[in-house]
Amino acid sequence: MMHLRKSILTFGLTIGALLMAPAHADAQGALAPRKGYIPASDGVNYYYEIHGQGEPLLLLHGGLGSIDMFGPILPAFAKQRQVIAVDLQGHGRTTLGERPIDLVSIGNDLAMLLRKLDYDTVDVVGYSFGGGAGFRLAVQYPGLVRRLVIVSAPFAQEGFYPEMLPQQAAVGAAMVEQMKPTPMYQSYIKLAPRPADFPRLLDRMGEFMRKPYDWTEDVKKLKGPVMLVYGDADMVRPEHIVRSFQLLGGGLKDAGWQREHMSKNRLAILPNLTHYEMFMAPTLVTTVLPFLNGEQGAPVWTTTRDK
Repeated sequence: MMHLRKSILTFGLTIGALLMAPAHADAQGALAPRKGYIPASDGVNYYYEIHGQGEPLLLLHGGLGSIDMFGPILPAFAKQRQVIAVDLQGHGRTTLGERPIDLVSIGNDLAMLLRKLDYDTVDVVGYSFGGGAGFRLAVQYPGLVRRLVIVSAPFAQEGFYPEMLPQQAAVGAAMVEQMKPTPMYQSYIKLAPRPADFPRLLDRMGEFMRKPYDWTEDVKKLKGPVMLVYGDADMVRPEHIVRSFQLLGGGLKDAGWQREHMSKNRLAILPNLTHYEMFMAPTLVTTVLPFLNGEQGAPVWTTTRDK
């Protein structure tokens, strides 16, 4: 339990520091984002923001966080893309509602939200809990998702290191008092429409994380190009990362001299990054944007040297 408290405190301090930073749109001198709410089922009322211009990019945050987690990197995405950022069920400014937290239901909600905002197709970048939500959206509504980037999220519960499972299982309302001094709690009560729901959110997230899942067969259903991104010190086991990439058709053979055997899908392992830092790393933006933009090919070595 002490290790769990330390992990939550570290994560909370990180999120809290980001939420207390100056608003990125104003600091960048950019246009103010378009904001609003779209209701879903059972009292869940989704908050969204739209930043920038260009091809649409749905950006999905991690568990117990919010859109504001992406404060350091959202402006970089918005320089090239129209970013649709969403506070997921029970997080940030979105209400918890009366139903359990379930990624299949959240996938349905995201499809509804995108259609109400008049998007026919989007690219998706989802981190951790948001990576699972983006995955479900792509599986359940393949026509809506053009390219998908999953950041620091496994396809099955066994993808986590074994010591993480009892820590996740311990999340619940009983932790509220020990979390009150943390910026994670403080940011929640600052943003949430019903701050008193924090204990319920912990209970719902604990229930969600205790439920076993294995979406191996669904991985094979993904139609569009997919990129997997992890830190080299992530909470997802390297063996699971490699297996996930192989399920997508990558890492099975040499690509060939002319890339003739190369998968359309991509894998990136970013150095010197943990799970708790991925969502704010500038290298995440520079890694995924070429993939999202459909850039392909490799330099020809005979033309790269000055004559």
